[in-house]
Amino acid sequence: VQAQESGGGSVQAGGSLRLSCVVSGDTSLSNCVAWFRQAPGKEREGVALLNTNTGKTVYHDSVKGRFTISQDTAKNTTWLQMSSLKPEDTAMYYCASGYVKLNIQALGLIPTGPFSGWGQGTQVTVSS
Repeated sequence: VQAQESGGGSVQAGGSLRLSCVVSGDTSLSNCVAWFRQAPGKEREGVALLNTNTGKTVYHDSVKGRFTISQDTAKNTTWLQMSSLKPEDTAMYYCASGYVKLNIQALGLIPTGPFSGWGQGTQVTVSS
């Protein structure tokens, strides 16, 4: 399984971007696609998760109401629509496919451990 991200760029605070992710390979053992981000000097954190079986989503508290994850299963493409961007959203954004237990999803958690096939990421820079 391998992910490839695109769509990053530089925007001013309050702006919008839509990131795209194409996951290739055998995802039959996965039940989720998720977006993560990593700022310099910080750990990678999950920002949005989509259960590909149920369509349910999980969001990091910091992006709720501003980011939306969606998927076109026919195209194996997952998007992250980002609106009302803030300077603190500046980071390298990654997507990946993985299996996350339903009880973990129910807790609103997006752990990095279950995910693999990380792409090179796409840079998002938000200026104030």
